[in-house]
Amino acid sequence: MLRTRPLLPSDQALLWDLLHVSLWDPPPAPLRPREVLDEPRVSIYARDWGRPGDAGVAGELPGEATPVGGCWLRLLPDRQGLAWVDGDTPQLGIAVLPDFQRRGFGRTLMVAALEAARTHGYRQVSLTVHPENPATRLYEQCGFAKAGIRNRYHLMIAAL
Repeated sequence: MLRTRPLLPSDQALLWDLLHVSLWDPPPAPLRPREVLDEPRVSIYARDWGRPGDAGVAGELPGEATPVGGCWLRLLPDRQGLAWVDGDTPQLGIAVLPDFQRRGFGRTLMVAALEAARTHGYRQVSLTVHPENPATRLYEQCGFAKAGIRNRYHLMIAAL
């Protein structure tokens, strides 16, 4: 059974791994080169984790030495980030490490992260998703609705 816990500043290395996995491209494309994390438009989602307003969860399984995934959200400055809506709406990222995908852990992570967002007082959360990503169905089941297109990605917003 997956257990969630807060995503801490000490999880910075994990968050970089999760962000890398979250940059989904349709099969048969492999993961993007790790150097993409150095690009400012990407690194804004993970750099210096633990700033005021950051919230998220890591998922852990009994017997596993490291978390298997995570879901995080962050407020970004004016008009930064593909899912930017306004200065009060954090942008959400989610990833399950490859060895643990397709086991339902994404739902547990998403539900826990949305609860963390509520606890932080956020009224809504946004994300973007590739139109071919099957995770879109999970996002819709968790309360996200399509609200537009951003650079060919669906912008989705969940009211909390």
